[in-house]
Amino acid sequence: MMGNNDLTPIAILPPALLQRRAIVYVRQSTQSQVMTNLESQRRQYDLVSSARQYGFQAVDVIDDDLGVSASGSAARPGFERLVAALCSGEVGAVFCLEVSRLARNGRDWHHVLEICGMVEARVVDHDGVYDPRLPNDRLLLGMKGSISEFELGILRTRMLDAARAKARRGELRYTPPIGYLWDRDAGIMFDPDMRVREVIRAIFTRFEELGSARQVLLLMADQGIHFPRPSDGIRPTSFEWRPIRYRNVISVLKNTFYAGVYAYGKTGKKTEIRDGRAHVSYKNHKSPEDWEVVLHDHHAAYIEWGAYERNQVQLARNAFGKTGGTKSARGGQALLAGLMSCAKCGRRLHVVYAGRTHRPVYRCDNPNLLLGQKRCFTFGGARAETLIVSAVLEAIAPLAIEAALQAQIHMTKAEEDRRQLLELELKQAEYDATLAER
Repeated sequence: MMGNNDLTPIAILPPALLQRRAIVYVRQSTQSQVMTNLESQRRQYDLVSSARQYGFQAVDVIDDDLGVSASGSAARPGFERLVAALCSGEVGAVFCLEVSRLARNGRDWHHVLEICGMVEARVVDHDGVYDPRLPNDRLLLGMKGSISEFELGILRTRMLDAARAKARRGELRYTPPIGYLWDRDAGIMFDPDMRVREVIRAIFTRFEELGSARQVLLLMADQGIHFPRPSDGIRPTSFEWRPIRYRNVISVLKNTFYAGVYAYGKTGKKTEIRDGRAHVSYKNHKSPEDWEVVLHDHHAAYIEWGAYERNQVQLARNAFGKTGGTKSARGGQALLAGLMSCAKCGRRLHVVYAGRTHRPVYRCDNPNLLLGQKRCFTFGGARAETLIVSAVLEAIAPLAIEAALQAQIHMTKAEEDRRQLLELELKQAEYDATLAER
């Protein structure tokens, strides 16, 4: 007699085992398989009827591990339940569509076989019934586990090698950043939405003018400019426009994709041993020199590569507290805050405000704060700032008129850019209102 799930002919099991309960272990490796491979799920759940045909009255289904890999790098609560049930001695047989459902790594696989042999439980798949106590059955099960583990490694290697080969040609598709679309025929192209394109360009333009990502944020936030966010949080097919955030600005400035560079292998996996089990984490960022594929001039760019490199240098210099770097002032009255460094130790000078009039005083505090030593030097800021102002005014005096004209042109262009962004926002609001009215 054949089972409903294409198992081998029903074997006669000892009556003592049939008094115990059978466990049907159901597992699929990924969430996409759970959503799409419904026939596999059906065949695994049909093992319940096969277990009853063997003579088991009590049949439990463990399906906690749907969408969880059995490679050993992910916690499997269903598998832990299975092991606990086997250790209790209440299980007569474990049913699975194929033994690779139980484990794809030697550690878990041989652990299950050892426990099944100790409690005399059977392992049943579409090839037959196995008794782990018997040398031949144990050898065959061990070979099946090794083949399953080897097969997983081969499949992963083939898949990654194919992806790398396609990436070296710049043809491996992944979700591009906001401002780009990957068309099936035309390849990578600018987003046809003018409002999306203009807000991306506005970030680069304002950073070139201001030299600070935070100042770009403050200016655009003050102007009421919004930034697009994918409606589902993942795919850039439809957007919700929300007030711009710092992470929006910095993600645009640091992404090489906007400079026409196609990169692959920017992140990697890292394996750690946690609680005796290998834990694999992904999305660990690599340094640019460790990227696997870097193709310049791969697609249309918002900025040139040279401008991108200058932006990264400026962002690095803006990092607070680095020797030789610069930092914009934080609202104090001192003119030279964050612009001067100590000639002796190279660290940036600090500013304090003394007296009733809050006079700025510059001093090198780092040796005193960090090592308890004397300050390198201290001096009042009023005289130094007066000298600097006089020198700057003297230097720009011959070009004062031209500088005023350039400033006027700059302000006019900035106002036009702001007006254009607001007009695009207004047009989209009108279009959304028209759709709602329809």
